[in-house]
Amino acid sequence: MGGPAEREVEDRREASTEHGREAAATVELTILMPCLNEARTLEPCIRKGLEFLARHGVDGEVLVADNGSTDGSQELARRAGARVVDVAVRGYGAALYHGARSARGRYIVMGDSDDSYDFSRLDGFLARLRAGDDLVMGNRFQGGIMPGAMPWKNRYLGNPVLSFIGKALFRAPVGDFHCGQRGFSSEAFARMDLRTTGMEFASEMVIKATLMQMRISEVPVVLHKDGRDRAPHLRPWRDGWRHLRFMLLYSPRWLFLYPGLAFVALGLLVGLSILPGPVVVGRVGFDVHSLLFASMAVVLGFQGVAFWFLVRAFAFNEGLLPRSVSLPALFRHVTLETGLLSGFMTLTVGLGIASWAIWDWGRSGFGSLDPRETLRVVIPATTAIALGVEALLMSVLFSMFGLARRG
Repeated sequence: MGGPAEREVEDRREASTEHGREAAATVELTILMPCLNEARTLEPCIRKGLEFLARHGVDGEVLVADNGSTDGSQELARRAGARVVDVAVRGYGAALYHGARSARGRYIVMGDSDDSYDFSRLDGFLARLRAGDDLVMGNRFQGGIMPGAMPWKNRYLGNPVLSFIGKALFRAPVGDFHCGQRGFSSEAFARMDLRTTGMEFASEMVIKATLMQMRISEVPVVLHKDGRDRAPHLRPWRDGWRHLRFMLLYSPRWLFLYPGLAFVALGLLVGLSILPGPVVVGRVGFDVHSLLFASMAVVLGFQGVAFWFLVRAFAFNEGLLPRSVSLPALFRHVTLETGLLSGFMTLTVGLGIASWAIWDWGRSGFGSLDPRETLRVVIPATTAIALGVEALLMSVLFSMFGLARRG
């Protein structure tokens, strides 16, 4: 495609990959902790991380990515032996992204700094990373959830449902989609090219690693009750909806394509059955009113399929989804010319049917007609006209995403 957006994405990826290579040469492991006003629990987390490094003889560091704390967390972290990087962009994802970018380790293990995860027990993560895994996810349901550590709606509703949806939509080999403790190599992180700055960061990491066919594994972790004396930053319903919305947007097939095809198939099945005349099933009769709803289903379904084309092209162009080998082939077959041709043909058919209906009306002196007969002609005509115009507009917009431009 060669557009400037694609070249900009490629430049960022190359810069990120180069950063990953430089970071890998410094130490083996970075223990990364995002922080926003965690003075009460930050020091124990750092101490446990340093104990793990010392006990296992691992060349590493503890890195705190501070997101604008006002309770002195930064100085406390430095006194405890951690390195601190200040992240001006607010958000959980932003803190982790810039923290990982600043990490000196070949491998990175991240976890919340509220003392809910035990940083002295990272053996499983490091072993899997050393074995060559790109992403190692913690699984709290395998390791154990201590009393009071997770609200019931998160434990029995939010996390299981979102994990199930994530596995269904993306076939991710992960049983705990939103575990806050996970490890990854700096090289894999660079290739992921993560973009989100909020809680969606956790979903984006798993989704992109899955779509890019990275090596993903899980290790059991224990979730403890956090040591905060205030409400957590997490808002279960709001953040749960954000994760669900993000997963749907990253799966345009399920959001647009499959529902669109189902609507088109249903509309055509019902419409073609009723077109010759009324259909009676049991005590229920289907006539022109049902034909109108069938027409609406076809139009809405076509829009869903068109949106799938557009969203897919936009997502690949902007680097939101990994590069696909099928997209250039799609641009070769779905061109402006083929779109305009199909749109004009459909529009011509619709206008032809509409013209015949007007001519037939004129034969009766433009008087009153039987709507049950007339609508069997008018509804298919207006449907074809609407589909033809939509095809014309969609093909023009779709071709813009494949337009080669000078940067």
